[in-house]
Amino acid sequence: MPSQLPKSFSKPFLKVFHILEAILLVAITLATLFAMVNEFVHVIIQKDIQLTDILLMFIYLEVLAMVQQFVAHGKIPVRYPIYIAIMAIARYITLGMKELDGVLVVWLALAAFILAAATLMIRIGHHYWPYEAVTDPLKKQSDD
Repeated sequence: MPSQLPKSFSKPFLKVFHILEAILLVAITLATLFAMVNEFVHVIIQKDIQLTDILLMFIYLEVLAMVQQFVAHGKIPVRYPIYIAIMAIARYITLGMKELDGVLVVWLALAAFILAAATLMIRIGHHYWPYEAVTDPLKKQSDD
C-alpha cells in the first residue's frame, strides 16, 4: 500500500533514512571486523585456539554475512539471526561446561534444537510456498 504522506515530505525523509542506514551498516561492519582482528590477535598472543574462539569467529562471520545480504538484497533472511543464536548457545555451553548445571545444559540444547527446527521449517516453507515477487512501493514513489 503506497504511503499517504506527501511526496515532498517522504522523499527527503527516506533519503535521510538511507544515509543513516548506510552509516550504521558501515559501523556494524567495522565493529565486527575490529572484533575479529582482536580475536585473532588474542589467539596469536595466547598461542592457543579453543573451540569457543572458533565459535566466536563463526558468529562474527554470520554478522558479516547478514550485512552482505542486506547490502545485496535490501533484506536479511530470518535464518541468519537464528544461526547466530545457535552459535551463541553452543559457545555458551562450551564456555561454561564445567560450571553449568546439567539441567541448564539440557535446556540450552533444547533451545538450540528448537532454533534449528525453526530454520528447517522456514526452509521447507520457502520451498513449498515461495514468496511472490512484490514491487517496492518506495521505488515506484521515487520514480514519479
